[in-house]
Amino acid sequence: MKTDTQLTRQHIIDSGYTLISSKGFSNVGLSQILKFSDVPKGSFYHYFKSKEQFGEEIINSYFKTYLSAIDELFDPKKGSGLERLMEYWLRWQATQSDTCIDQKCLVVKLSAEVADLSEPMRLALKTGSAGVISRISNCIEAGVEDGSIPEMHGFNTAEMLYQMWLGASLMNKLSRDPKVIERVLEATRTQLGQTVSTAN
Repeated sequence: MKTDTQLTRQHIIDSGYTLISSKGFSNVGLSQILKFSDVPKGSFYHYFKSKEQFGEEIINSYFKTYLSAIDELFDPKKGSGLERLMEYWLRWQATQSDTCIDQKCLVVKLSAEVADLSEPMRLALKTGSAGVISRISNCIEAGVEDGSIPEMHGFNTAEMLYQMWLGASLMNKLSRDPKVIERVLEATRTQLGQTVSTAN
């Protein structure tokens, strides 16, 4: 059971995620975070050594939840390797819709901003992304094994697809054009050998 201190700390992290995912890391001050989380001013450093450590904890918390969701989605009982992978990409497409209030992919939001700003945050993003790529790779290999995906190198394909979707998500933020994601989804289907009839 978590202590009151641990619960408050997690509440500040969750509140910070909401703010940073919509405004960015640099544009959010400590006073905004504490006000939004309804925590007394001056108490921030009781829970975190610095804003940088706070940002690192937000990233770690985000990936803990995100990777757990992927593990559930990629459960072998939920279909073939291809079916599970395409469901993942379709969910990604949904989070990038311009009707979404907040930017759901924290990696897209923070990668360019903090890469040169904070080494601990950059490494946290890198480690979390590596976990995502590893899971995609395992699902591709499962698809190759069950025959739903043609023979291919699991890790290389996973890395390429993840990078492609990150880039497309960034371009989608710039252009506000849903066709950006639609095109990368079609390219993903082609890469994984999914036919149009299967997609529909």
